[in-house]
Amino acid sequence: MNKRLVMLEQLTASGRADSFAWYALALEYKSEGRIDDALRTFETLRNVDPEYLPMYLMAGLLLIESARAGEARPWLERGIELAKLKSDAKALGELRDALARSSGD
Repeated sequence: MNKRLVMLEQLTASGRADSFAWYALALEYKSEGRIDDALRTFETLRNVDPEYLPMYLMAGLLLIESARAGEARPWLERGIELAKLKSDAKALGELRDALARSSGD
């Protein structure tokens, strides 16, 4: 049993979770190979906190790694927009690189 996963599921179900807890839960699902659960969790986080920049890269990469590059593009493009707004050059570069990978450039 993955204790970290159980703890994160309980925390997010409690209604007291912050954005990082949702993000960590999505990454934990990813590490367990639970791709659809990870994606649903990223979608929940996007609804709860659309300004949480790290999720856009990780959701995009998850989709690229799952051979779903077309679905990755909107995540990465929104992340690029947000990184520009936040003047986050590091995230912007990572997101652009991932977007290029998603289109085979």
